[in-house]
Amino acid sequence: MKQYFLFFLAFTLFIGFNSCKKSNEEFKTASLDEYYPLTPGKYITYSLDSTIYVNFGASAEVHSYEVKFEVDAQITDNLGRPAYRIFRYIRNPGAGAWAPDATFTAVNDSTGLEFIENNLRYLKLKQPVRDNYTWKGNTYIDTYSINSPVKYLDDWDYVYENVGITQQVGTFTFDNTLTVNQRDEIIGNPADINSYAEINYSLEKYAAGIGMVYRQFLHTEYQPPVPGLEGHYVDGSYGVTYTIIDHN
Repeated sequence: MKQYFLFFLAFTLFIGFNSCKKSNEEFKTASLDEYYPLTPGKYITYSLDSTIYVNFGASAEVHSYEVKFEVDAQITDNLGRPAYRIFRYIRNPGAGAWAPDATFTAVNDSTGLEFIENNLRYLKLKQPVRDNYTWKGNTYIDTYSINSPVKYLDDWDYVYENVGITQQVGTFTFDNTLTVNQRDEIIGNPADINSYAEINYSLEKYAAGIGMVYRQFLHTEYQPPVPGLEGHYVDGSYGVTYTIIDHN
């Protein structure tokens, strides 16, 4: 009886050990560093198409530029964490000197990649990196205060898709990429000029060893005509599309 008990105990421990080992292997995923390397001097250049609404919101225009994001140096953020300062430069397509345009901060604490832009803290990437994993990417942004100008960012679910696949972006073919679907929302009927409509769309793509290689974002809020005022897109409506054209 004692021998049987010892055999049963050893067998149970063996099965448990191998189950744990198998579980760990199954859930091992890529590090965030792989898809968003932060090294001083690292840069990515994009073509940028910026959609703005002019004539008091009556019509849209697309302005094209080139922008370069360059990791400048490691710093400490306002929460006392190791972080990286990123400079953005801008110029007209294919010509002219780069002009400083904006400064951002990125923080990778190995569980999540935060990107701070215009004092808005986005949780761009999160562990584990696998298809269909979802998280609240705008959880650190004030979308609920009465005077918040970005209420449309509330409760966005970021979702990984196509992790590890080969994709062509612009003129590049990347062997290992992932897509982060952030929002695909239509409120009302944008085709009806006599009714309210809102569009919120956001998607980003990342390539291993490089970083973000594509971004498409659109937020529009349309107010229908009323006596004395034509239909128009409200202030804060805009769109951007970033497509990689160079990197180191």
